[in-house]
Amino acid sequence: MQTKSADSSFDSKPFLKSLTTRPGVYQMIDANGGVLYVGKARNLKNRVSSYFRNTGLAPKTRALVGHIHNIEITVTHSETEALLLEQNLIKNHLPPYNILLRDDKSYPYIYLSGNEDFPSLTFRRVRHKKAGEGRYFGPYTSAAAVRECLSLLQKAFQIRQCDESFFRNRSRPCLQHQIGRCSAPCVGEINASEYAESMRHATMFLQGRNTEVIQELVSAMETAAERLEFEKASILRDQINFLRRVHEHQSIEGNARDLDVFALSAELDSVVIHALFVRDGRVSGTKSYPFDGLTQPETALSDFVQQYYLGGHSVYGLPHEIITSLPIPEADSLKEALSSRFYRQVRIDNSVRGQRADWLKLAQTNASHALRTRLQSQEAIANRWQQFCEALDMESTIQRVECFDISHTFGEATVASCVVFGPEGAIKEQYRRFNIKGVTAGDDFHAMQQALERRYSKLKESELGLPDVVLIDGGKGQLGIAHQVFADLQIDGVSLVGVAKGVTRKPGFETLFVGNENKILNLAPDSIALHLIQQIRDEAHRFAITGHRQQRQKARKQSVLDDIEGVGPKRRKDLLNFFGSVRNIEKAKLEELKKVPGISEVLAQTIYTAFHE
Repeated sequence: MQTKSADSSFDSKPFLKSLTTRPGVYQMIDANGGVLYVGKARNLKNRVSSYFRNTGLAPKTRALVGHIHNIEITVTHSETEALLLEQNLIKNHLPPYNILLRDDKSYPYIYLSGNEDFPSLTFRRVRHKKAGEGRYFGPYTSAAAVRECLSLLQKAFQIRQCDESFFRNRSRPCLQHQIGRCSAPCVGEINASEYAESMRHATMFLQGRNTEVIQELVSAMETAAERLEFEKASILRDQINFLRRVHEHQSIEGNARDLDVFALSAELDSVVIHALFVRDGRVSGTKSYPFDGLTQPETALSDFVQQYYLGGHSVYGLPHEIITSLPIPEADSLKEALSSRFYRQVRIDNSVRGQRADWLKLAQTNASHALRTRLQSQEAIANRWQQFCEALDMESTIQRVECFDISHTFGEATVASCVVFGPEGAIKEQYRRFNIKGVTAGDDFHAMQQALERRYSKLKESELGLPDVVLIDGGKGQLGIAHQVFADLQIDGVSLVGVAKGVTRKPGFETLFVGNENKILNLAPDSIALHLIQQIRDEAHRFAITGHRQQRQKARKQSVLDDIEGVGPKRRKDLLNFFGSVRNIEKAKLEELKKVPGISEVLAQTIYTAFHE
């Protein structure tokens, strides 16, 4: 069977049922919103389904599946696009299971160096963050294609590819110049302005602006011919002929304009806007933005685009063009606002052709897929909630459930957690933790009592109000404590349910104790209502463990010196500088403590007593 850890709450069956068979990228997300794993697939349904089969999974894969809280899907045109997007997401998020389970090899780049009059174009495998004023083109899927492109640039524009040490120490042209592949800037065979022009054309070539390069070269050739500069005109003619020959065989995709594409899909009161970010002719990232209960869904796309850029939410910066699936009524005003804010002109369009139409279609496909998945997920959640209400014989009156759990290590750093769920799932902004104080180590009953008293003595007077059901992770003992607390606080109308693990302590065999009469309820292991109770209980367990570990780590980082009266940060530093460690301070004699600068005889006695009594 599929194993799930304490923080897993992913229901794979309805998700896989609606999953597309198209190529794309999937991101596995944990309960905290972090990316666990990024993968690509030629067939998303087949690939993602393979993680949830009953047998044959490796231990690391089972561990990954056990932590999945959600899966985000991005549909692409082809497997190659999925590969490039996967690489970008891996480099952005550094998912832990990508690092552990697969070889995150670096894709090739073309690097344009900076900070000099004669920059070079070179092959790079690693994209360094400290690249100065240089620029990277890529990543590309084929190292062979990159090397072929560099060779073409040498032949067409005679751009150097040597490293800096070789370039600075030349006294005569190298072999590359003799065979017509380098203009030899190292020995002054070309001046800086002419070289810069060649580099500008090479950069346009890498961006896919081949037609523009050819047009400029044709114009320059005609000008040279009119001036009777026939040698220069012949060189330009050869460049033009060469570029025209390789134009149809260009191996590297490029596009001169950066695009942001937004598509909307709506049904009932649910809306999903999918954003697709294209940089240098490739998808650099995607994201779906879901919205529910909008009063005016027809203006959702327009409102979103305005807030995305003017509200400072843009991740990839301002593009040259914004493409939307629906017209933006305030497009002119938005363009003026963007121009005023960013000092750049931006084109906004919804009627496009060619490659841009393909990007828009891809964004629309992803928006529709995300909305369909979301609606089916909401339907599954609503079904589970309804069956949960029926199992507790409360019909559909339950609007809020709170669950408590206790976590500690042999009584150390005891923490109680309270998680809150509603008909739409977890309400994380209402989660609470309680650091338990003044309770005997390991006394879970009084720890639960303290947590309940602190929670509901305040909650019964608050605007939030009391929950309909309180789940207690424990049997009759913990449930009895809860009944006593609610009686002392004079709280009525809240159903108390104890969740005991049962004799085998295996999932699916829990026993529920319901109400004051401790009515025993045993649900079937495949009961959807029981699965929801397990999810809520496991979430409370995860939240408690996380808080406990934080408190335990904090406590273990504290020094004995922190609790000694009269020893502040400065004297603590003086003591550690003098003795080197807390262990040496503990071993020190009273006379040695008196020798520390700033430590009086009385304080030395206090420190000595703290360590020895």
